[in-house]
Amino acid sequence: MFSLCSNFSTKRADLFLRDLEQLGYVPDVRTFAILICWSCHEGKLKNAFVYVAKLLSRKLKPDIYSYNALIGGVFNVGMWGHAQDIYEEAIDNGRAPTLSTFKVLLAGYCKARQFDKVKEIVDDMVKHSFIQLALLEDPLSKAFLLLGFSPFAVKVKRDNDVGFSKTEFFDGVGNGLYLETDMDEYEKKLTSILRNSMIPDFNSLLVEECDRGNLKSAYMMINDMSFWGQEPSLTAFSVLIRAHCSSRSNFKGISSLFDKYQKLASQLDGKILNLLVQALNKKEFMHKRRIIFDEMLKRNVPIENESYTALVIGLFKEKSYRGFHYYWEIARKDDWVPKLEYFHVILDYLCRQEMIEKALELFESLLVSYNHLKFEICNVLFEHLCVTGFTGIAHVCVEELNRLGYFFDYMAYAYVHLIRGFFKEKKFPEANSIFHLMVAKSMTIPYEVSLLLIPWLCSTGRFEKAIALKEIVLRSQPSDSFSIYTALMNGVCKQRKVLEASHLFFEILSKGLIPDSEIYEKLIQAHSRVNNLRRVNELFGVVIRRKLNVSIPSYRYITRLMCVEGRFLQALSVKDFMLKENSSSKVIIYNILIFSLFQTGNILLVNTLLKELEQHGLILDEITYNFLIIGYCRWQDMTSSRQCLNTLITKDLTPTNRSLRELISCMCDHGMIHEALDLSRIMELKGWVHGSSVQNRIVEGLLSQNKLQEAEEFLDRMVEKGLVPDSITYDNLIKRFCSYGRLKRAVDLLDLMLKRGNIPNAATYDFIIHSFCKCKKLHQAMDFFTEMMVKKLKPSIKTWDLIVRNLCEEGRTEDAEKLFIYMTGMALTPTREMYCLVIDRLCSDNKFEKASEVLQAMQRNGYTPDFETHWSLISNLSNFSDKESSNRSSGFLSRLLSESGFAQGKESKSKIG
Repeated sequence: MFSLCSNFSTKRADLFLRDLEQLGYVPDVRTFAILICWSCHEGKLKNAFVYVAKLLSRKLKPDIYSYNALIGGVFNVGMWGHAQDIYEEAIDNGRAPTLSTFKVLLAGYCKARQFDKVKEIVDDMVKHSFIQLALLEDPLSKAFLLLGFSPFAVKVKRDNDVGFSKTEFFDGVGNGLYLETDMDEYEKKLTSILRNSMIPDFNSLLVEECDRGNLKSAYMMINDMSFWGQEPSLTAFSVLIRAHCSSRSNFKGISSLFDKYQKLASQLDGKILNLLVQALNKKEFMHKRRIIFDEMLKRNVPIENESYTALVIGLFKEKSYRGFHYYWEIARKDDWVPKLEYFHVILDYLCRQEMIEKALELFESLLVSYNHLKFEICNVLFEHLCVTGFTGIAHVCVEELNRLGYFFDYMAYAYVHLIRGFFKEKKFPEANSIFHLMVAKSMTIPYEVSLLLIPWLCSTGRFEKAIALKEIVLRSQPSDSFSIYTALMNGVCKQRKVLEASHLFFEILSKGLIPDSEIYEKLIQAHSRVNNLRRVNELFGVVIRRKLNVSIPSYRYITRLMCVEGRFLQALSVKDFMLKENSSSKVIIYNILIFSLFQTGNILLVNTLLKELEQHGLILDEITYNFLIIGYCRWQDMTSSRQCLNTLITKDLTPTNRSLRELISCMCDHGMIHEALDLSRIMELKGWVHGSSVQNRIVEGLLSQNKLQEAEEFLDRMVEKGLVPDSITYDNLIKRFCSYGRLKRAVDLLDLMLKRGNIPNAATYDFIIHSFCKCKKLHQAMDFFTEMMVKKLKPSIKTWDLIVRNLCEEGRTEDAEKLFIYMTGMALTPTREMYCLVIDRLCSDNKFEKASEVLQAMQRNGYTPDFETHWSLISNLSNFSDKESSNRSSGFLSRLLSESGFAQGKESKSKIG
């Protein structure tokens, strides 16, 4: 439509529109806007209003471009009186006026010499926040400025001549007025404004909207431009991109603009590109940011520090480690240094990724660039190194910087970071040494550091040093005395030093300090740990009189102690007190008392409490039921335990693994294997995992009743239904199945353990190896023996002996000798029986020299061969000598006897003879 109007006429466009409508096209507001604007541009104001009527008949509303064109059209034909009506209709129809709308009105009224109207329009512009008018500023002068006239080029003057010789027009009160200006230039400019208003100049409109911060409208304009045959100029495109970057909004719009106007994007200057890199900070636009950055590098555009910072931080968020290293090197070569506020973020990432070298490199650069902020920079470095587990490196840096004289005045701050870091890393001796260094240098110890050190000193038994630290801190910071006393009380009470705690308590009172509930709680818990019920009662009485809160942990300690001491009525009284004070924790209070009663075996009182709970309408929770299941099991009340479990399941609650384990173990101990299996089937239906203890107890129960088939079927079901936990252990069952001759099942269980990442113990492997050897399956036994070696498990000496024996029986004496070497490498010594087995086998295989070597090794390990072994070897050597020369044989035999401890001579011969 726009092309037909601009190249031909609105008449041609109208004919084309009719053809389209016959084909089913439904024109929209934009279509009519083009026809209305071009009709006004051609001076066919009547046609323009016809199109307006058509548009309204379709229940559509003209857009602001149409209204601007109509206003300009009526001014052009001198019908200025209708301009106000059109303007008001636009506002009534929800079309917000633009700067162009007001310019048209100003130009039209100025052309018609209606300067009172001009003043009204200026007031409207102020109301719509388009301009600001100073208190004494002339509205007409402001109007002329908006229309592009210089401040002194146009003046409206009153004609004071009696005959109104200069009067050109009159104002609302009848004053004769005239214009003092170049009339030709004046008329020409106003006519141009009116004419240009009929076809919207989107580039200028877009700039105007961006200047006003109305990005939504600007973005709509750039989408409408193509329908009006216009393209964004580089200036307008740059202004729009800059506005988007400044507002940090609609990044998706920026990305789509880049894709749509790639030619313009490639012409943007370095300032805009830097703004873009800094603005595209969302994860989904990281790729676009890197493309823009790479383009800047290709074009040798100067890159701002803020752009490098934005890119580096973006790569952190993207977790693009490869990209990070690549762009980091580029940034460092360009002497990039981030601002201090971003140094926090970058340093935190570098430390968490263990890039300490890069962190220190950046730290040095910041010290050079921001020397006046060296303390703040050092503080940031030490803080992040200590928080992320590199306190040792921070310590080295502190000492080095101190040596260089960088921040001696601020050493205390650095030491505080080091102490906190060492405490976080559990390196308490190092923290203590820093503390002593601070004391030696007469530095003030911050109370927050003392709050860390005092409990630690108490935990290591250094109470005198903890007290000395308390005195040091109190002298310098008396206002923090209560926190220090609380920390010391906490440390003393945790170590059950009730005498020291009592002395400290009286010291607090003597200082005029009023202990709070926390201090009383620490004292109550400490005396409860040492079973001092009398002192606990006294402290509890003080707490009640002072109306202090009693925490649930303190109540737990008090209740446990009272039940242990048999003070059940007193425990019930404390329970009643807690119920009044803690209405929101009633079930928890009952749970603690029930647990303590089970610990002491008072089941009757537990049942009384359950009735009381029911009377008060309190609903038992999962914790209560689990306590009941375990407690009843512990005291052999299987019926009550099972009832509690059934109730728990009925309420669609889940019992803990411990509850199930305790109940099934108890059932199996009492021979109730069928009941245990029934419970297991319920667990299967619920999809509850069967832990090692549950599976082992059920299978062992079945095996004890010789129900091997049922035991194996149970294990198969566990695997098929995925009810085997990752931490499964079958060591005992493997041994049991081996003893029953079910080696395949034993091996399957072992494989299942290994698949779940659990290595069976050495005794389990020993059992399997013995079982395979018993079945004369040496090959399989050796496989498991080798697997033990690989997993660095040590076979028992009986297993070594059994393997050697079986190898010898199969004639594999060389393998048996290799085992001796392995044993020596594992700091084990072969037994005498092993050596004898190998020697006998070698002799039977006529390997006498080899047998002699093994015999010598046997003697080196401190064993004396028995007579039979010696005689066997000598007899075989005698036979061997018949085949060799007598001299050679004699020499060998003599040497063997000598090394075996037999003397050469007559006595020896007589003993042998």
